[in-house]
Amino acid sequence: MTPFDLPFEQVWAVDTEFISKPGERPDVVCLVARELRSGQTLRLWRDQLDALPPYRIDAGALFVCFVANAELACHLALGWPLPAKVLDLSPVFRRVVNGRIAPEGKGLLGALAYYGIGSIGAKRKDDMRKRIMQGWPFTAEEREEILSYCAHDVDALALLLPKLLADPDFELDLTLHWGEFVSVSASTEHRGVPIDMEIFPSLQDKKAWAYVRDALVPTIDAQYGVYVKGKDGEWSFSVALFEALLIRLGIDWPRLESGKLNLRRKTFESMCKAWPELEELRQLRYARDKMRRVRLSVGRDGRNRTVLWPFQAKTSRTQPKASQWIFSPAVWLRSLIKPGPGRAVAYIDYSAMEFQLAAVLSQSKPMLELYASGDPYLGFAKCVGALPNSATKQTHEKERELYKVMLLGTQYGMSAETLAQQLGVSTFVAHEMLNQHRGLCSQYWAWSDDWVAHAFDTGIMRTCFGWVCHTGITEFNERSIRNFPIQAIGADILRVACILAARHGIELLAPVHDAILIEAPIGRIEADVTLMRELMRRASRIVLNADPAETYELRTDYKVVCYPERYSDKRGEKIWARVLELLAEHEHQVRRAS
Repeated sequence: MTPFDLPFEQVWAVDTEFISKPGERPDVVCLVARELRSGQTLRLWRDQLDALPPYRIDAGALFVCFVANAELACHLALGWPLPAKVLDLSPVFRRVVNGRIAPEGKGLLGALAYYGIGSIGAKRKDDMRKRIMQGWPFTAEEREEILSYCAHDVDALALLLPKLLADPDFELDLTLHWGEFVSVSASTEHRGVPIDMEIFPSLQDKKAWAYVRDALVPTIDAQYGVYVKGKDGEWSFSVALFEALLIRLGIDWPRLESGKLNLRRKTFESMCKAWPELEELRQLRYARDKMRRVRLSVGRDGRNRTVLWPFQAKTSRTQPKASQWIFSPAVWLRSLIKPGPGRAVAYIDYSAMEFQLAAVLSQSKPMLELYASGDPYLGFAKCVGALPNSATKQTHEKERELYKVMLLGTQYGMSAETLAQQLGVSTFVAHEMLNQHRGLCSQYWAWSDDWVAHAFDTGIMRTCFGWVCHTGITEFNERSIRNFPIQAIGADILRVACILAARHGIELLAPVHDAILIEAPIGRIEADVTLMRELMRRASRIVLNADPAETYELRTDYKVVCYPERYSDKRGEKIWARVLELLAEHEHQVRRAS
């Protein structure tokens, strides 16, 4: 296929240049667009842009970009409607090289280098972006230079498009589906997440946050005793004291090949699921090590905005930059989410999504029945005699969480040794739990083993919605390969749910792994939640039910927060309360000093 074969009357390659400031919508500088059949080219500075786009955006025209959410964000910032048909070359290229080596990266320059197309070079691109980011005013010479730089990217799009169209795996309908999701992502970024601006400025204040970071240590560490204060007054995490704490608690913590404790962030996150008493310590370490400053990107209108980066992960999941995003690993920060007067937000998440996806993909009857019971984690524990039939989430919360860790980890081939460490049980008990899973869910294991073998034999993994990852070059980890179909299909489902929501007028604020945050007037929030839950259910049926006779679907849970209340995550409620106390203390000290 070539650009001339595309079933559109016009094909426009578009690139914009803009000034980007944390949390703010883009400040558009210029635009260059070219209709690839006629060669008509537009080079327009900001003051030449009208109330409507200078090119067609109806269904008869194709809008071509690389990382199109940038150009679409500029449309929204200018008050322009979004194009009906979007072809974003970024996910198309990412699929081509997913699991392969892309020597120059997966950006536009990387794509050009991959196909042997010349470009202006990374240094030149960086220099131009730095000048643009410095902002207004621009001299006449600079205006012409920036327009020429922007035109280079349009030239690159014109050369790159035929290469990607020629790929035998290119599917137009599929890429237009991805383009629609990128459009939805741009609208989501444009809205942003409402932040409590009575509190956030205090967290951004360097002195106030430094006071909070230091004062959190003695308060939280009192129950752990793993921090020491140096002569310079700085607190530091003591590995020796932490190891002593683990011995007291009877926790067999994972170690590196060197024998030292594995203190990586992901290890802490995983271990805290089995040992929730360490959760506050994990959050304290994150605040001390990763949050020298609170870097959430919040605009002057009190909205948290950052690039969502759709299709960034190997599994095609969205991956915004954690330090700029409210749904980062510091869960207590989520308490900053607060709808404005007359407004409400709702967090709607899929229930036991990964468990049900594994059940459906493998056609494991016991797993399907466990999901249908309403709580597969409790259900499994009851099936193997670990809990009484009368057990509920409220009466056996910790035991349920342990079996949740076991069931999800086991799906991806977690070893008995790792499981024992995470659950705080003997290796013998962990082996027994794994054997119970393999016995009850034998059909899942037959399917999962077959998936791994097929992935290595063919060198490729593919979801029913066309996302691809190649194996055997950079992707050869067996656990990662077992994990791929469940995570990638979960991403497929969430994309469909977001697209359906946008089509039905739901105000999306954020996709969060297996959940969606929405906003509405208080009087409409319950109706929108009901509609959103139905759309999420429908999305799961669309992706999971290749056979019309099948009726597999995913359930959802939800939480509504109306003004003047704020969102909260129970894992961070204690630290949030302490942070507020410390901010008040600091403010009081500042007042006394003045």
